[in-house]
Amino acid sequence: MAYETEDHETQYCFPAINSSCIKGKRSSHEYNIMYVFFSLLSAWTVFVNLLVIISISHFKKLHTPTNLIILSLALVDLLTGLIVMPVDAIKLIETCWYFGDTFCGLFMAILGVLLSASLSNLVLVAIDRYVAVCHPLQYPQKITITRTIRTICLCWICSSAYITALSSSNGHFNTSNKTDACYGECYFMLSFTWTVIDLFMSLLFPCILIITLYLRIFYVVHQQVKVINALMKGGKCVMEGSVRRKSESKAALTLGIIVAIHILCWLPIYIFFLTRNTVMSSVIMNWWVYYINSGLNPLIYALFYPWFRRSFKHILSLKIFQSASSLVDIFTNYHS
Repeated sequence: MAYETEDHETQYCFPAINSSCIKGKRSSHEYNIMYVFFSLLSAWTVFVNLLVIISISHFKKLHTPTNLIILSLALVDLLTGLIVMPVDAIKLIETCWYFGDTFCGLFMAILGVLLSASLSNLVLVAIDRYVAVCHPLQYPQKITITRTIRTICLCWICSSAYITALSSSNGHFNTSNKTDACYGECYFMLSFTWTVIDLFMSLLFPCILIITLYLRIFYVVHQQVKVINALMKGGKCVMEGSVRRKSESKAALTLGIIVAIHILCWLPIYIFFLTRNTVMSSVIMNWWVYYINSGLNPLIYALFYPWFRRSFKHILSLKIFQSASSLVDIFTNYHS
């Protein structure tokens, strides 16, 4: 879309370059509002996810396999707020890419790794909840902290390797394969073969696996609730087992909500790339729906997990600097 100044003089991203893209025109009022909004959004995303990372890292009671996966997800969201959102905000507001071709490739690679790592961690969440709910007796032996850390590291390594392969094999940055190419744009295009491969690897397989596992989880939870209700009607004491199952079920439901919201925010982006849509406003909207999700996840944790709220209060009140604060039982109300 061509934008012009009030005296009808066309503005360019790089006036000294003949092939420069046309620069969008905004009023100073629009600039100020957009920069303030995206700055606050980026700062908020970094802040709340840093709280999650500090909480899980600091308090010994939170060192569980499930929480380690949540920490990995929070790291993805923190890097999104710290690196991706500010750069993409500048690109959106200025309507030009001022950082050069090299950083364009690096930026797209970072974004790809974060997206891939995020989806990989969602698969780990689904597997973790599946074993916890459907095979509770085997969970302590199968899902250990050491195995979880190794698996998370492997997911990050595989995500990086996959994006590297994707970038180096028939991937094109900028507009090198377009007839209307101009200097001052940054995006990534794939060949048809890699688009099909990526469709299966990054969308169909993980989503089908996640949905299948959660359908199984909720079926088992439903069956467990029926058994517990039947035993309670028979006058049998099932308090300990029922409390444990309720806890696992609540965790599965909470993380299921996070997974569902994440996929719903992520799907429009992938649909954009598959359809090769040229309406830039749609891709901008889709990316920022995904970015905003990075700042919402910690709010979901705080809404469903009282111990997250307690850990946040502990951090914000600087009680974590007290001696032996890492040993506090964050699952119970704590008063210093």
